[in-house]
Amino acid sequence: MKIAEKHHAARQHILKAAKPLIGQRGFSAVGLTQILDVAGVPKGSFYHYFESKEVFGEELLRTYIEDYLVKMDDLFENADGNAAEKIARYCQFWRDTHLSKQIGNKCLIVKLAAEVCDLSERMRAILEGGTKSVIDRLSALITAGQGEGSIGNRQEPEMLAASLYQLWLGSTLIVKITHSSQPFDQAWQATKRLLEI
Repeated sequence: MKIAEKHHAARQHILKAAKPLIGQRGFSAVGLTQILDVAGVPKGSFYHYFESKEVFGEELLRTYIEDYLVKMDDLFENADGNAAEKIARYCQFWRDTHLSKQIGNKCLIVKLAAEVCDLSERMRAILEGGTKSVIDRLSALITAGQGEGSIGNRQEPEMLAASLYQLWLGSTLIVKITHSSQPFDQAWQATKRLLEI
């Protein structure tokens, strides 16, 4: 393996190993030593792989968003059913992800948005771009659903998609506060009313 490939593989390993830890504790609460310990990388080598903790955070968010968008594409493009059924599967995927006991499954956007947007303009911009990509995919699916008749609400698809995404982000925060799945039940009922499905 070439040096550049080894370097890239080590970076990816550190990112993958640190994601559950940061998903559980947050970005600021996790130190470089903890990141290196969980990745099994020698102490003092962090700056060999990342220029700074902020650059590490940027790459962590980029990687997370790329993986998330692949999952969305799989749910939307590679699955049978009409658009309303695909929206239902996405909402179930969202619910399952956030109710899972596996720490590594948690959504980094929900966990880190309020924290890092005040710390780093570059990390905030990555989150903004990621949420725009999610909303764009939802909007395209809503457009298809309006065309096929499985989504009855004929309002602007992008506005509906943004409202849907914001609804589920908000419900996730309430789930975290209440330790109850009821906000997801309410979000699903609100989703059906919003989209008229």
